[in-house]
Amino acid sequence: MDRSIALIGFGEAGSTFAGAGDWSAQGRAFDILPARREVMAELGITACDSAAEALAGASLVLSLVTADAAPRVAEEVAPLLGEGALFCDMNSVAPGTKRAAAKAIAAGKGRYVDVAVLAPVNPARMKVPLLVSGPDAAAAESALTAVGFTHVRVVGADVGRASAIKLVRSVMVKGLEALTAEMMMAAHAEGVAGEVLASLDASEKAISWAQRADYNLDRMLVHGRRRAAEMDEAAQMLRSLGIAPRMTENTAVWQQALGTLGIAPPPEGFEAKLAAAIKAGVAAGVLKGEN
Repeated sequence: MDRSIALIGFGEAGSTFAGAGDWSAQGRAFDILPARREVMAELGITACDSAAEALAGASLVLSLVTADAAPRVAEEVAPLLGEGALFCDMNSVAPGTKRAAAKAIAAGKGRYVDVAVLAPVNPARMKVPLLVSGPDAAAAESALTAVGFTHVRVVGADVGRASAIKLVRSVMVKGLEALTAEMMMAAHAEGVAGEVLASLDASEKAISWAQRADYNLDRMLVHGRRRAAEMDEAAQMLRSLGIAPRMTENTAVWQQALGTLGIAPPPEGFEAKLAAAIKAGVAAGVLKGEN
């Protein structure tokens, strides 16, 4: 096996990494879209006619395909990987999907690594934060660092852990983006954007996310029903403005669900509070939306 890098999928991520890492001397790539061959040529990457050609002899494989294609790609390339080749699954898919892909790779000679890309590849490029997990995470950390990535961190020996960190974090990050859009559309429609933003600035507190999570859960458990009623009114306002209250309606649902659990936040701290909420929520069926 040589030291070549094989890229399966050569979209924005693949082309960005190949160019920024200057992989022209060792990079081979395959993409189902023929048009991507032109980009490969521009970057000096060897364009291959098949995944098998790209993988032949490669010691490091980066899977950078669409999320829906990721499981199928893992199954198809498993028998094509060389002895000990590191298959870095960098696709944004659920932990369970990564674990299924790992089983497929394990049936061959390769080694599966769960890699989570924590930020847009542009403009970060090779500085993009990567989390890696799985039995061969340490080897992957060394290999990825050797080809130019500068922020690689091992987060555990279990496949799915890196992806769980990313996707759970995305619940907040992408959720805030969606909430921001819903809020600003309403603020603009009512002509109060300046006042709303100034009020948010004034109320913003410099606290850690651990403290913020503790505080937010506490407020929902204690005041969730009252806050749900307020959010129902907010949803009504949005509808009157012609804005679909997608985030607001579901915020009301969560506030009501946790508020009706009747839990007095335990004094032991956030972990005890969260455990109590989960236990009561499971018993009441609210975590699965049964009520």
